[in-house]
Amino acid sequence: MIRNDSVKPRRTRMSRADRERQMLDVAEEVFAERGYGAVSMEEIAELVGLSKPMLYEYFGSKEGLLLGVIRRARGELREVTERAVEAGGTPEEMLRRGYIAYFRFGEAHHRAWLVLLQEPVLVRSAAEEIEGIRRQQSEMMVGLLAAHLPDRPRRALEAYAESVIGACERMALWRARNPEVTPEEAADHLMDLTWTGLATLNSSGGVA
Repeated sequence: MIRNDSVKPRRTRMSRADRERQMLDVAEEVFAERGYGAVSMEEIAELVGLSKPMLYEYFGSKEGLLLGVIRRARGELREVTERAVEAGGTPEEMLRRGYIAYFRFGEAHHRAWLVLLQEPVLVRSAAEEIEGIRRQQSEMMVGLLAAHLPDRPRRALEAYAESVIGACERMALWRARNPEVTPEEAADHLMDLTWTGLATLNSSGGVA
């Protein structure tokens, strides 16, 4: 058979979902490395290998692209934490697994985590999306607590959940300054702080 080297292989057409994922990956990286305000849509389009109008067609604006990055991280975080909690056999184990999953997510998705921590200050809609992540985690925590603290009023459960979410965020920031701290160690510190109190709240013994 005669080989014709002049015949070039056909370029594989990328699906819309794959193209969008590629755009978000690039945006996530450059937003984290250089900051939202320092990056233009033209630069992102060039890195992706597309025209700027195509990037606008997908996300509408640079702010829309940032929101896309945050929303993707929000969905992924919910998935990994819910799966971890469901795998626990006891309330104590469920809580610790949830903590570990949260910190492992921050470690595995370091670029996205930097965007989540930094950019809400600059973009109001981004701040609203971040608050949506907090509410998402809080609602999951309320559900976990309600199943094992049936005698506690809803307002108390919400207060406990908000306190836990705040502690997780501060621990994540502390870990960023102390990268040698593993997700498991961070979870242990939070368990020392939170579980002692939670374990004594249910007079029926459902938590202990």
